[in-house]
Amino acid sequence: MKLVTSYTIGIIGGGQLARMMHQAAIGLGVRTRLLASDPDESAAQVMSDVVVGSHLDHDAVMDFAAGCDVVTFDHEHVPTVLVEEMEQAGYAIRPGSAAMVHAQDKVVMREFMAKEGFPNPAWKVCETPADLVAFGEEHGWPVIAKTSRGGYDGKGVFKIAGPDGVGEPFEAAGGLADGKQPIRILAEEFVDFRRELSAVVVRSPSGQGAAYPVSETIQRHGVCAETISPAPDMSSQRQVELQTLALDIAGRLDVVGVLAVELMEREDGSVVINELATRPHNTAHWTIDGAQTSQFENHLRAVLDLPLGSPALTAPVVVMANVLGGSEEDLTGALQHCFARDPELRVELYGKSVRPGRKVGHVTCLGDDVETTRRRARHAAAYLMGEHDA
Repeated sequence: MKLVTSYTIGIIGGGQLARMMHQAAIGLGVRTRLLASDPDESAAQVMSDVVVGSHLDHDAVMDFAAGCDVVTFDHEHVPTVLVEEMEQAGYAIRPGSAAMVHAQDKVVMREFMAKEGFPNPAWKVCETPADLVAFGEEHGWPVIAKTSRGGYDGKGVFKIAGPDGVGEPFEAAGGLADGKQPIRILAEEFVDFRRELSAVVVRSPSGQGAAYPVSETIQRHGVCAETISPAPDMSSQRQVELQTLALDIAGRLDVVGVLAVELMEREDGSVVINELATRPHNTAHWTIDGAQTSQFENHLRAVLDLPLGSPALTAPVVVMANVLGGSEEDLTGALQHCFARDPELRVELYGKSVRPGRKVGHVTCLGDDVETTRRRARHAAAYLMGEHDA
């Protein structure tokens, strides 16, 4: 009798992305192994093979990789030097360090975009507060200042109104410095954008690519609150142009797995690239229910170099709303109302304790028009955040 071969995908980081990757792995017959910093993290609650250790601990990371056929990531916070060491030791790391560093370091990303001719806002690396003042005087206030490493969900990003505020990002950079990776300050022009967009693509080691419909994303306080897919008022030609842009970036960086390209669209319809993420991304959580193949399954297919699945929509309109921690602590109990009101509602809860503003889940609604579908998603998310009069 022929034995069934099972591959083990190691996931570094125990958040909700790892939790949803594990869910996708079950149907593929793939084992998952987790390196989590805490046994009660989101993914650690549902996975059987959990190693508790820090993604910053050299020995913990190397020992973990030795027990996996291939390693991927829930976040970009593993030091670049550690990712490189895993590769040098002969472990299969996907995405690799050369691609991943462009999501880890915003300066490296901007330098790549400039070199390859992709659309950047005006930018400059600032060594001192005086450099930031000079940038503001040249390009106008306000200025966006970012720490090159360590920021996410609005953290490490500062809107500087004038010269009096230029010290804040440098103070933040000092707090992030760990002696392993340089923390620089990136100044960018303030883009008075019409809306934000997300182009999510997947690429396999053999070069196959898949592109999800471009989504419009709505941010609140630096955190993604909603996505609408496909982005309203966008022609099919423009959709293809932005999908092609994202696939081009993925190819030039040799990305394996999901690449999310976050974009800012100006009033004239032109775009500039905001940030990259080389992993499954919050702006594509809607694909679990709204696409033929979710970003999580396609990420794992790419990691294993399996043929990619269709990214096509399962409905004309898909709206996702994040559930950010509010006054409601019994999220499962609150589903009584949500499901009774909307039996077609889809919900993912992450097993996290509720804290103000913390991503604790998301809801997805499929429909035929944006207004109705968005209203349904907003109501459910609001109710789960404790806004019971919504």
